[in-house]
Amino acid sequence: MGLVAIRTLFATQVFEASLAGGADFATFNAELEAASLMLAEEDRAGKAWCRAHGYKGYTSYASLGDLPQRASIFADLKRRLDRHAASFAGDLGFDLGPRGRLRMDSLWVNVLRPGGAHSGHLHTHSVLSGTYYVATPPGAGALRLEDPRLPLMMAAPPRRADAPEAAQTFVTLAPAVGTVLIWESWLRHEVLPSRARTPRISLSFNYAWA
Repeated sequence: MGLVAIRTLFATQVFEASLAGGADFATFNAELEAASLMLAEEDRAGKAWCRAHGYKGYTSYASLGDLPQRASIFADLKRRLDRHAASFAGDLGFDLGPRGRLRMDSLWVNVLRPGGAHSGHLHTHSVLSGTYYVATPPGAGALRLEDPRLPLMMAAPPRRADAPEAAQTFVTLAPAVGTVLIWESWLRHEVLPSRARTPRISLSFNYAWA
């Protein structure tokens, strides 16, 4: 028998980091939580959009496009996320050109009430997308990522439950407070129904090629 090799090609990478190690983390995260809950109370346009679209909780996705300019704590989060997005772009081998860069073009709050979920979707017109987790109470809805080849698998059998993570059709992540997750924007994902007794709070974002 000759040499046998298996190559891993066209891998889907997901970036994970934590902001929880900083000396100022407790204050930083508490300010983000307070600012997010304040918006959930005061953003009438956002609350109206959530009611109209059956979103169980609050999101500023369709109402506020200027969070880093609106409050310094969101600008602080953006600065921290910018560094991670640039690092991940380097790991992905992106050729952004001599003056090119990835620029955050949207940042929004999500306050998901108990029982709430967010069905499968992707983020068109973006390069990188991700989420920072402010509050993840016990039972909070996990993030489920879908193999982007799923629509092309046709007659493929299901994967064994003990298959390696990289071979699974769906991978479910339950991030801790302070976690940052970033993925390429074509990766389909969803938030599973929350069984928590208190809200799950996060901030999601997109980066575009400037």
